[in-house]
Amino acid sequence: MRSIDPPDIGPRLQASRKAQGLTLADLAAKSGVSRSMLSEIERGSANPTYGTLWHLTRALGIDLNGLISGAREAREDGIDLQPLNLTPIIRSTDGSCTLQILSPVAMVSLVEWYLLSFAPGGSLVSDPHGAGTVEHLHCIEGGIVVRSAKSEIALGAGETARYAADVPHALTSVGKKGAKAFLVVASGDVGHAGKANRMSKASRVNKTGRAKRSSK
Repeated sequence: MRSIDPPDIGPRLQASRKAQGLTLADLAAKSGVSRSMLSEIERGSANPTYGTLWHLTRALGIDLNGLISGAREAREDGIDLQPLNLTPIIRSTDGSCTLQILSPVAMVSLVEWYLLSFAPGGSLVSDPHGAGTVEHLHCIEGGIVVRSAKSEIALGAGETARYAADVPHALTSVGKKGAKAFLVVASGDVGHAGKANRMSKASRVNKTGRAKRSSK
């Protein structure tokens, strides 16, 4: 399970709990999360998983995406700024891949985008997303092997892959220096257009001459 590391999760949870007049013991009883874990999360000394935050936000009646979205700086010129230090970060279970969440909460049910950073040999393994979901991965640095169901392809810097994400899929960095990539996740109706194109014989990664090419 992935863990998340935005800098102000703890204070936000604490503020919501106190606003509802709940003690740590009260919230622990409602959420099923231990009092000691709650205390550590509020102090910023523990990294909660998505599952833990899901239970907490349900118990508090607040939105999970809003909680982890990071603060935006309001400007008179109509431009919203999300500072780097308030950009939420998701980490893979083994810590070998980090994802900076760049998309706003309002877009979460349609399109999400992330900046991915892989340690050498790092992986991001994902269960199937909702029906019709398509991912668009652009490799910025290093090399990445993309696996979607039984299809596989290796990407180099500057290359882009589009693939079904409503099946088991995984990204793995190759080489000695890790990798960086930009990932767009298009779900539902947004994903169908990309999926239709991806499913054409010309674009299926397991039909091209580059499929399963060596990553060495």
